[in-house]
Amino acid sequence: MREPIPTVTLPSGIMVPALGQGTWNMGENAATARDEIASLKTGLDLGMTLIDTAEMYADGGSEEIVGKAIEGRRDEVFLVSKVYPANASRKGAVEACERSLRRLNTDRIDLYLLHWRGNHPLEETVEAFEGLKAAGKIEAWGVSNFDVADMDELLSVPNGGNVAANQVLYNLARRGIEYDLLPWCQERSIPIMAYSPIEQGRLLHHPELIRIAKTYQATPAQIALAFLLERDGVISIPKSSNPQRVEENRDSIDIDMTDEDWAVIDAAFPPPSRKKSLEML
Repeated sequence: MREPIPTVTLPSGIMVPALGQGTWNMGENAATARDEIASLKTGLDLGMTLIDTAEMYADGGSEEIVGKAIEGRRDEVFLVSKVYPANASRKGAVEACERSLRRLNTDRIDLYLLHWRGNHPLEETVEAFEGLKAAGKIEAWGVSNFDVADMDELLSVPNGGNVAANQVLYNLARRGIEYDLLPWCQERSIPIMAYSPIEQGRLLHHPELIRIAKTYQATPAQIALAFLLERDGVISIPKSSNPQRVEENRDSIDIDMTDEDWAVIDAAFPPPSRKKSLEML
């Protein structure tokens, strides 16, 4: 019997699974499309109902894969997509959202993020997002790759306080946000979405992670995900095009590590002792 997936509560009160699914690099190759769709469907079956995509991924191809995976199941899914900064003007964000909706074959996006900061003023982007929300095209909006100073600035613009999430690079090898951004968001009940939670596979070869994983009859990826599941207000979005790997990701919830082993993890992947610039991939 699997443990239920923990949830994270958005500012609106909506609860989403703390373990979702990413889609970076999906939709780039027609030969792998069937496996990608099958993997996303497997995740949905297992309760990983938050799916993250972006107009940037495969130039919209990823959104099309997601659209096929959620066909007939839209109401089960919490759908996240992102707008290119270059498109995040008052008019451009609305047009980009319309294109994303068509590719996703849906009438609404649950959470629409600004992918990273660009040249359009935040005030203008927020205004566009609020307009999309009023029109029912999106349910909520957020940001991605925003550091504390960016978040402070965001909260200073009209309606900036409606931000529902901040998606950033966060994993065992990239713990810089624990110094300031993570507590800043936790204090304000703004969830963090952790992208590349296993560092695009690079974490899997770390000897200490391999050793600990063997202790728990787990994989290094499962330990890396368990680390994020321990954090309050953090949603991790691992990507996999392999249904078996998706099942393994889901099983990371069942790992119950001792304090001693978490201390070993901290020694191998030290938390930050000073401010670091926000890292991006």
